[in-house]
Amino acid sequence: MNESAAGGSGKAPADRGRTTIADGVVEKIAGLAAREVVGVHAMGSGTALSRTFGAVRDRVPGGAKSSVSRGVKAEVGELQTALDLEIVVEYGVSIRDVARAVRENVVSAVERMTSLEVVEVNIAVSDVKLPDEPDDEPESRLQ
Repeated sequence: MNESAAGGSGKAPADRGRTTIADGVVEKIAGLAAREVVGVHAMGSGTALSRTFGAVRDRVPGGAKSSVSRGVKAEVGELQTALDLEIVVEYGVSIRDVARAVRENVVSAVERMTSLEVVEVNIAVSDVKLPDEPDDEPESRLQ
């Protein structure tokens, strides 16, 4: 008889069952990590109109994504994940350096928090925030 008197299967409690991580969880972690990098102005499309529609969508119940994960798409398997990020950078920064720093920060945060191997982080720079452009997005009329 392989089972213990306590009715266990012989496996350590930590090895009984499995843990799954939703795509949205990895997207939030990656989105927060990317925003921490100096030179990243915003995540997602850089046009004011697109950001406005995104903000409205995010506030509507059942909206496609939270603002934390806007601009991030994750594909999560059992052991690995791949990420696509869309960012807006500040004018004057080295896009290559910002992209490298975003990759490093995202890989570190996702691997540390999920134990998934990050196989790739693809970054699309969709816009540059110019110094004279308004910083505030228009307020939504929806509540």
